[in-house]
Amino acid sequence: MPHPPLHDLVTSVAAPCTVLSTHSGDVLPLAAQGVYVADKRALSLLRVRVPGHELVPLRGSSTGGDGARFVSMVTGAGDPIPDPTVTVERRRCTTPTGVVEHLDVVSVAQAPVRLDVVVELASDLAPMTLVREDRRAEAVPPAVVEGGIAWTDGEGFDVLVTATSGASVAVDPVSATATLTWELDLPARGRAVIEVAVVAHDSDRGAAFFEAASAIPWSEPTIHADDVRLPALVDHGLADLAGLLLREGDDHVLAAGAPWFLTLFGRDSLWAARFLLPLGTDLAMGTLRILAARAGTGHDVDSAEEPGRILHEVRRETLTLGDMALPPVYYGSVDSTPLWACLLVDAWRWGADPDEVAQLLPQLEAALRWMRDLGDADGDGFLEYIDHSGRGLGNQGWKDSFDSVQWADGRLADAPIALSEVQAYAYQAATGGAALLRAFGRPGADEWDEWAAGVKDRFRRAFWTEDDLGPYPGIALDRDKRLVDGVASNMGHLLGTGILDRDEAAAVAQRLAGPDLDSGFGLRTLTSRSPRFGPLSYHGGSVWPHDTAIAVLGLAAEGQDAAAASFVRGLLTTGAAFDLRLPELFAGVQAGRGVRPHPYPPSCRPQAWSAASAVALVTAVLGLKPDVPGGSVSLRPMSPSPVGRLEVRGLRVAGRDVGATVSGSGDVVAVEGLDGLDVRVG
Repeated sequence: MPHPPLHDLVTSVAAPCTVLSTHSGDVLPLAAQGVYVADKRALSLLRVRVPGHELVPLRGSSTGGDGARFVSMVTGAGDPIPDPTVTVERRRCTTPTGVVEHLDVVSVAQAPVRLDVVVELASDLAPMTLVREDRRAEAVPPAVVEGGIAWTDGEGFDVLVTATSGASVAVDPVSATATLTWELDLPARGRAVIEVAVVAHDSDRGAAFFEAASAIPWSEPTIHADDVRLPALVDHGLADLAGLLLREGDDHVLAAGAPWFLTLFGRDSLWAARFLLPLGTDLAMGTLRILAARAGTGHDVDSAEEPGRILHEVRRETLTLGDMALPPVYYGSVDSTPLWACLLVDAWRWGADPDEVAQLLPQLEAALRWMRDLGDADGDGFLEYIDHSGRGLGNQGWKDSFDSVQWADGRLADAPIALSEVQAYAYQAATGGAALLRAFGRPGADEWDEWAAGVKDRFRRAFWTEDDLGPYPGIALDRDKRLVDGVASNMGHLLGTGILDRDEAAAVAQRLAGPDLDSGFGLRTLTSRSPRFGPLSYHGGSVWPHDTAIAVLGLAAEGQDAAAASFVRGLLTTGAAFDLRLPELFAGVQAGRGVRPHPYPPSCRPQAWSAASAVALVTAVLGLKPDVPGGSVSLRPMSPSPVGRLEVRGLRVAGRDVGATVSGSGDVVAVEGLDGLDVRVG
């Protein structure tokens, strides 16, 4: 069943709360609209009316991660002239427990104005799983209580709405709605301010219990570029990320996205933290600790738990979608575990506290063992997956839809499946893990170097194929160990991991740069030459910003600047078209004169790894790669720079404030804050 659309809604987030409304500001009892707290709909109706008059929306948009602003004119009110003289400005401030709506009723009329303002309210207390399947829930009757209007599910989830004084309260038991009404007498050129606050109390969120963020665990950089879209995209992305922050104790982690995934996800949270490493290692270390604390310890078929395995997602209750039923803590991901190890290694190289790194080495060793012994269940030297429960995810890579692993002729691959990019993650995790173990004097480094070398050799022999455009790595091996020869964006994840040699990296870059994969707005998930290609197919032709950003980082690391630059420009164009809030995914249409990227209707906005992609673009353009334990930092800017001259201040390497300036031609003009480290340019 398709999810309800989100693309025409205004989203505000302060995790674990999300507000989805129309561009008028109203929350209507339609599809996915609502005020949600911890995956439950606290309000299904929050509408403002002026009886006897029409409220005509003039402007409505997000003002950052947790805010929005809406302006409407009140027709027929005020002076009897064509121009509107009474407006209602609605400012939304989302909080972790609900939302505050400020209504500023403004008259510029020459005479006094009398009017009523009514706020209509209702709640169905629907769980997100029900909303996601676009199913309706019955409205829950409201109750008038001291101080406001309340709803409760009788199981620990309570909602209270309060308002500024002067409102009369009414409840309609038939429609299960409540109203707050203010009778306003505005003097000539007068105004009135109304405030409505919604607070939800959730006493039992089960495994998904996280607190609201207590601080921002990254630096706030100052960026100037000839292409002004880049700093604007970074600023908006960081504001959205602040709204997606969750906390456990002193550690923070990014929820995957609003509204469907406003919780801890393995790969999503790891990739977002990895993209943000140039702004400090605090988020990365918090993410690593939170996931390590939930790493598998036993074997369970339904949850796919295995010792050392990093989870896929956490929910307050079982997630049921059709025939699929994922337990509250679900481990069905083949890539979260190697990505956890990769993030730990990267954080160490960016200068994370060695004592904090050392505390996570036992989980690193457990993750490496999982890759070799359990992730490779049949012992062929490749990580593969299969859903043994029959109710879990059939595909367990980042492309987890049913049709995401395809042959070039459109046939679907049969599990167990070994994805190409997962072998690259495993190689990078093993080589980096070996370096980390060796640096901390722990045993096993040589063993993991040897295992990684075997992965690389086997990959070269098993995953490469050729078509009329030349050689390329296929997307996967199927259950019979045949190479699934689909041409897909997965190959972009191989770049920069070390599993490819220079010629192989060049061949991948050439394929990614072709018009069948490079849409001009970003990297298509599947070649447009495939018989199954569709620009609005979830993983079969759409564009995912994080997928494109991973390819950009890899291309830049391999020195493939021309291909990387095209994708940088594509994401900047896309960001501008989506009001600087990159969606989870969008349609893979071809860019051209007068063509704008099309939304994918149920796509999350904001989505953590999409928002963090803006920072990844900065990293790629600068070519910044630190090795703090080795005492060096390398800078190899893209040449020429796809954003012109770029000046960045407020980066973090080993806790230091770092700045860098590169010219439009890609030359390093200045470097600041790296005293004591060997700075290698070019």
